[in-house]
Amino acid sequence: MVTAYCKLHQAGLAHSVETWVDGTLVGGLYCVALGKFVFGESMFSHASDASKVALAALVGFCRHHGIAYIDCQQNTRHLASLGAREIARELFLAHVTEGIEHAAPTWQFDRRLWNQILPEMAVTP
Repeated sequence: MVTAYCKLHQAGLAHSVETWVDGTLVGGLYCVALGKFVFGESMFSHASDASKVALAALVGFCRHHGIAYIDCQQNTRHLASLGAREIARELFLAHVTEGIEHAAPTWQFDRRLWNQILPEMAVTP
């Protein structure tokens, strides 16, 4: 499994969103992106809310680049508390089909993308 994700990463399709504190990795998530559709794969946390911070960063990135959906695969209370909701399979497949028809964005995070989440606390370069 790790080899497959390494190959997807080398192909520019798998990405990690990481939360670091004082030079230490404390949480994050990884995902696979096809065009403008993101498939969340897994989240991890070694500190309270670290994976939530990573998810918020991913949401900011997606909003900035016109990515409308992040597939979180699981219907959990945790993800529902963050705004996830189920949709019908037919609608999901239509969104995937639409998303993969678009060119993928450059996967580079800029701290100004936080403005997509918290515009009232605008970050400048």
